[in-house]
This record gives sequence, C-alpha cells and structure tokens, in this order.
Amino acid sequence: MEAGVACKLNYPTWIRFGRKSTGSLRFDRIAKQEHKTRVVVSAHFPVQTSSNRHRSVSLEVSCSSYTNFSASTMETGSIHAPYDEALMLKNKSLEVEPYLNGHSIYLVGLMGSGKTTVGKILSHVLGYSFCDSDTLIEQEVNGMSVAEIFKLHGESFFRKKETEVLQRLSSKKQLVVSTGGGAVVRDVNWDYMQKKGIVVWLDVPLEALAQRIAAVGTHSRPLLHYEDGDPYTKALKRLSYLLEQRGKNYAKANARVSLEEIAGKLGYRDLSDLTPTEIAIEALEQIEVYLKEEDGMAIAGL
Repeated sequence: MEAGVACKLNYPTWIRFGRKSTGSLRFDRIAKQEHKTRVVVSAHFPVQTSSNRHRSVSLEVSCSSYTNFSASTMETGSIHAPYDEALMLKNKSLEVEPYLNGHSIYLVGLMGSGKTTVGKILSHVLGYSFCDSDTLIEQEVNGMSVAEIFKLHGESFFRKKETEVLQRLSSKKQLVVSTGGGAVVRDVNWDYMQKKGIVVWLDVPLEALAQRIAAVGTHSRPLLHYEDGDPYTKALKRLSYLLEQRGKNYAKANARVSLEEIAGKLGYRDLSDLTPTEIAIEALEQIEVYLKEEDGMAIAGL
C-alpha cells in the first residue's frame, strides 16, 4: 500500500515520523484507542499476515490546507498493537550498533528509576550480557541483601564493595550494567564506568519516583529509613535530598534519558503510561547522538 500527498501540513505532536526503511509510523495511545489517525503519509508499508496479533488500522489521509482536496481512507497492511515497539527497538539497535562497537552501557539514576528493567531490555536487543551491581555485591557478601549489608556493615563498606565490582566490570565489553543509585558519588567509579563504557542517566521526576517506591514498599531501600511519615512522603523527602547531593554527578553522564521529555514527545499526560520499551528506545537514541558527536570530534581531531 502506497500513499502520497503533495502538500505540507503541521503534524499533530503525538505522531512521530522517522525515515525508516520499513516505513513505520509511531503512534501514541490516542491513536490506539481511536483506531484511526489523521495524518499525511508518503510511505510503503509491507503487508504482514503471519501473526494473529496483527490488526488493520484505518489511516485517514487528508489535506486541511486545501479545501478542494478530498480526503481518502485506506487500510494499512497490518500494524502491531501496540504500534510494534519491538520492531522499533530492534531497528534502533541496528542503527546504534556500528557506533557502539561493543562498548558497555552503565545505567545510573536514583533508586526506582527503572535501571534494571530498562537494562534487561537493552541487553536483550543488543545481545549484551546484563549485570546488576547490587546483585553482584550481595553475592559477594554471603547472599545478604543490600538492606542487610547497610545495617550490619554500614554504607562505607557497601560503597567499597561497589567500587570493587565496577573495577572488575570495567575490563569487559558488551555489558549493560544497572548500577546502584549512589554509584555516581565516587570519582573512581566514573573512571571505571567510562573506561570502556557509556554512562546513561535515567532522569525521572521525583514525584513519579516517590509514587513508584511507595507502591512497592520501602523495606528494601535502606537510605529511606532515615525519614518519617507515610511511604510517599518518606520517599519524596529522601529522594529530594539525594538528588540535591548527587544531581551534579548524574549530570556527568554521557547521555541523559528524560522521562518527562519522552512523555511530551509521545503526547502522554501521565508518565506511568510510558512503557519500558519506549524508554529503552529513547536510551538508544541518546546513546546514538552521543556516539555520533564523539565520532565527529574524533574526525575533526578535537
């Protein structure tokens, strides 16, 4: 199915166009709910019928700038529900891989920012190994949880172990590493993470983080035990303090993934509508931007 319209319109902010070989379009939940979208299209959509998860979506192509231009309606060959995030993720990973060249990815951010969830998605699509630095520390300390380590040995002991783990990982390639929220406070950790890796900051608004943490409980978060109040208030107070202390450290990351900005681009009013895959796609996009800039500076001899 091919369609072409020879005039220029202002596209709705909740549709993203990309120059993909597949001719894919990115829709948000508004489009999924209504099952049709007013757009201007010039693309080829290959028909796929092998999966029973596919469904036809009506696309209304119109030109509102010209009153005498009649709109037409057509059926796409089949679009995944929801808008084939997996395909978009894979395509983006293929774009990034030549620049990535096996470099590891270290995810940093406050507790509850989704480092482990997003990290597993990235490792899978890139064919990398996944590591959680907190889990590696727990394995080294007789299987104690992070909360137990803090209670029995103190934070300084934990930070020392964290540095030892990052030192070992720094010699390896093709890893996606989910780090602890405080891994950024030691300068030596940055040396290890950036030795053969790219540091990506998952930047999530404090209110959204506090809601996430309050929903699952604070018992596994030792740094939250210093605050009083209900779970949400306790989390928000401590997160605010931690961001004030660590904000400049997080900002040293090679790439920043802002959930607020992703939601804005996709037209979501609530950050909870974002899927981990959408965040992973944005992470790959920001990594690509960083690597292309680095590549350009290297060519320029800067």
